[in-house]
Amino acid sequence: QGQLVESGGGSVQAGKSLRLSCAASTYLSENFCLAWFRQSPGEDREVVATLSGGRLSTWWPDSVADRVTIFGDRAKKTVDLHISNLKPEDTATYYCAAGTSDWWTGCQGLTTPENFHIWGQGTQVTVSS
Repeated sequence: QGQLVESGGGSVQAGKSLRLSCAASTYLSENFCLAWFRQSPGEDREVVATLSGGRLSTWWPDSVADRVTIFGDRAKKTVDLHISNLKPEDTATYYCAAGTSDWWTGCQGLTTPENFHIWGQGTQVTVSS
């Protein structure tokens, strides 16, 4: 069914914004939930945002609620993550992931890495103060 390929990472200064893109192949469909995770050295992989492939419903944790948006473009087959007001603690490798779901469930309850079985290779984001 194809791969997930992330792009858009890099080094940025604190306070700036960054847009990460995931080439989602055939996964932007009602049968999948898509998500962005991030992982810093020595830390657990944590969810940043999710997008249901069917309804394009979005969710993000309270910790990033005022700085993150996720959106899917069916024509481009991409799932993008926009992060504003970047902080040094946002420094991490960011991963795009897909997990099986359905139209009604969407991404409800799917917030841990164990819920996702398809992963991209990751893109590094480094935020300097």
